[in-house]
Amino acid sequence: MNRSTERKTAKTDSPTRTSQWLTLPHCKRVLVVVHTEVYGKRLLDILPLLESDLRVQVEFTIAPHAFNPGAARSVPTLHGGLIPWETAVRGRFDLVVAAGSQGLHLLDGPLLRLPHGAGHTTLSRPGDDRDPGAPRTVGGLGRRYLMRDGRVIPAALALAHRDDLGVLRRHCPEALPVAEVVGDSSYDLLRAGLRRRSEIRAALGLRRGQKLVVVSSTWGSGSSFNRLDALLPRLLAELDPALFRIAVIVHPNVWSGHGDWQVRSWLAAARAHGIAVVPPEADWRAPVIAADWLIGDHGSVTLYATLARVPVLLARFPSDDVNPDSPIAELARVAPALSAGHRLPEQLAYARSRYPADDYARIARQLSSEPGRFGRNLRTLMYRLLKLGEPAHPPALPPLPLPAPLWGTTQGEVSA
Repeated sequence: MNRSTERKTAKTDSPTRTSQWLTLPHCKRVLVVVHTEVYGKRLLDILPLLESDLRVQVEFTIAPHAFNPGAARSVPTLHGGLIPWETAVRGRFDLVVAAGSQGLHLLDGPLLRLPHGAGHTTLSRPGDDRDPGAPRTVGGLGRRYLMRDGRVIPAALALAHRDDLGVLRRHCPEALPVAEVVGDSSYDLLRAGLRRRSEIRAALGLRRGQKLVVVSSTWGSGSSFNRLDALLPRLLAELDPALFRIAVIVHPNVWSGHGDWQVRSWLAAARAHGIAVVPPEADWRAPVIAADWLIGDHGSVTLYATLARVPVLLARFPSDDVNPDSPIAELARVAPALSAGHRLPEQLAYARSRYPADDYARIARQLSSEPGRFGRNLRTLMYRLLKLGEPAHPPALPPLPLPAPLWGTTQGEVSA
């Protein structure tokens, strides 16, 4: 059943959108589709590009997804503007923006798809493929993500780097005509935030001379989260607490899949001994900017650390699930692997002394081929899809806000 057939008997609009109740009834409607907290956070970066334009009405919906819990935390509206998914699929929109793929064929309006992380690093999960036995594709760029019933779903596919066009050509050449290289919002925001590193470190609660070790985990069985029960006690036992602070960034899908209470319970002993657990709703980019080392896995946070010039040690790397041509695979070939048989202070010193600055800079350049131009490029693309002229001022992404302190009056206590 195609989209038009599915909508034949449906209403075309929500009662809340009846024009007689609206002060600005003739706005172009933009629907921001949030599948998960991670996708929603990425979409938050683009909202400033639509601010202050009375020609545009932005609405939000939460689409069905296995990691829906927590998605509402990334929807920036409490009173109005959030419409049920069942209402969204009956509506008509002038632009639909999403960072995921599920259910988007049901929506009526030109779709703009964005990446939700750094590059396209992972391979599709075997159990998710529609065609049993079919070769695994690069996550986000295969036909199963971009096509339905023989047609390409997005009207525009935003890519971060021109190299992504080659990946798309191999995995879904049908989508090449709608692909456009715009850059990466996190790349631009991180690079700008590095100039405020001292200010961000102070806001987090770091004192002069203290060193910050960030432990980052993506989600899934190959993530470093599966090693935290051994790694965190080692960090506490082997690092001088007067000199080192430790912060843990856990992928929101872990919080969503297992529940907030359970994740906090698993990490309760670490928190009690002074390790800060970054809340899932917090912006992960501030701790990365502030870090002196990052212990990570194949997740995007690890990859963005190359841009922040942070020495990386790999605690886990499930190579069978990683795109071998991706920047994270290249990072795994140059970053040192965490060793169980050597003391951590020595390993941190080794990672610092052998920090391959040229290699990291080369890898970081693979995250965006439009450095500093994401806002300009994406706004142009969105207004083209909206069939509107752009506002008469330069587009700009606001700087990262100063983070809440990770260390309060009690060591390790995360401020509310």
